[in-house]
Amino acid sequence: MPRYLLFPGRHHLLTRFQADYLHRLATAGHHDTPDGDRATGDDGVTVVWAVTSANHENTRRNPVPYHRREAAIERFSVLAGLRSVVVPVFDTAETDRFAEVTLKNVAAATGLELTPANTVVACSTPQVAAMYARLGFPIAGVEADVDPPPARPWDVLLRLAADDPSWRELAHPATLDVFARYRLDDLVRSVVNDPVVGDEGGLTATRDYRTYAEAFADAAQRKWAAVREHVRPGRIVDVGCGAGAVLELADREPALRESDLIGVEVARHLFEECVHKKAQGVFSNPNVFFYRRNVLGGAVFAPRSVDTTMTFALTHEIWSYGERMASLRRFVQAIYDHTVPGGVWINSDVCGPDGRDRTVRLRLSTTDGTNPAGTREDLASLPADRVAAYLAGLSTRARLDQFAVDYRFPFGYRPVDDGTGAVVELPLGAAMDFLTRKDYTDNWLSETQEEFCGLEWADWKALLADVGFEVAPASGPYRNDWIVTHRLAPTAALSTVDGDPLDWPVTHVLLVARRPVNT
Repeated sequence: MPRYLLFPGRHHLLTRFQADYLHRLATAGHHDTPDGDRATGDDGVTVVWAVTSANHENTRRNPVPYHRREAAIERFSVLAGLRSVVVPVFDTAETDRFAEVTLKNVAAATGLELTPANTVVACSTPQVAAMYARLGFPIAGVEADVDPPPARPWDVLLRLAADDPSWRELAHPATLDVFARYRLDDLVRSVVNDPVVGDEGGLTATRDYRTYAEAFADAAQRKWAAVREHVRPGRIVDVGCGAGAVLELADREPALRESDLIGVEVARHLFEECVHKKAQGVFSNPNVFFYRRNVLGGAVFAPRSVDTTMTFALTHEIWSYGERMASLRRFVQAIYDHTVPGGVWINSDVCGPDGRDRTVRLRLSTTDGTNPAGTREDLASLPADRVAAYLAGLSTRARLDQFAVDYRFPFGYRPVDDGTGAVVELPLGAAMDFLTRKDYTDNWLSETQEEFCGLEWADWKALLADVGFEVAPASGPYRNDWIVTHRLAPTAALSTVDGDPLDWPVTHVLLVARRPVNT
């Protein structure tokens, strides 16, 4: 009889079927003890739980954190009479050597050398089971051994997310207990049903978060300088904090040493970088906290509990990935609700030009790259490096044609027949959306999912007043002249439809919104 039963899987939820199946497998050839207890101990089989994606949590594919999964497994083992060892296996890039990687993780964590001679692998996923079979391990199919097969754990978890009460009849009491104590059922529903966050915990699958983290860090000094004087001490929250670069600067402010500094980030990659920084001692203030939350999922903080909320380059994402104005208004309302009377919300973001719907002429360079004829390239089918290389080779005028294909917010444009092929007529907002994104070749397929110019200054003022905020005099739209000098003017020019030159419009907005003291 084998000494070990290797059970690889994500193990977010454990089932009653698994308990019966594993107990039968682990005690095959053994008898119950004289007092009726199930036989466990050194003479029995040890179940080695290889918990994959152990470094992932709060994603649609991996909603439950590893330490909660481990707690449920330990409770499950006691109730099922199993001798167990639990081993975390961090997520790896897709590889046909996954079985070897898992076995090495087990050996490193426990010293156990699992071989085909001493181990049976319990696995119901055919592709994974095949990897172990190729190494010579005997396979126990778990749910796949039964005809018809019972509900798999992930199917039971999806029933939970769908509010199907039958999940409780299928889940093991250990899972029910741990889920109830730590409110994991609410977490699972929130994460699995999240309309915005993808399977791996990001806004889009194509986003290069390393590039974003570097960009956030480079711009942090400028952002903090713009908002520092408006920050009210107390409970300070940076929603969409990225890798925590602005909070690092707030941490260095003597006037804020008694404040709580709180970062909220939805993207797993960026949130993990925040936690890593805190663990490495980057922050001197002991009251620095990070939460992984999607602000579109509902209130994050209690009413009237936050003195200062900061958001940088966030509101256009809420507009783009949610239901545009409806989602943005809910977000602004949530900010208002959690702000203390007299507290402040500071928002820095892109902004649409005044009169964004009026038609303008846009002249674009045709000499700074190629101008392919015919159908645009299907960039979604290309590897990321080839996407960037293809875009970098296009002229600015040709990039507009590609942008119109990939942009999630359709707009109309019409070439002007002036003999050059360089001029088009289109709405001013669409023109600025293209011009402010045309150089983002590394994250093109991500950036084209967002609309920068959805709201202009008048829209912002109306929205804030409607919710109840007072707009401070420091608020207003402005033009980033660095962008004009380095990105727009060298390859583009704006004019009216009659050909009269137009100055470059505003590109950004700073909002300092206060909740009235008497509310």
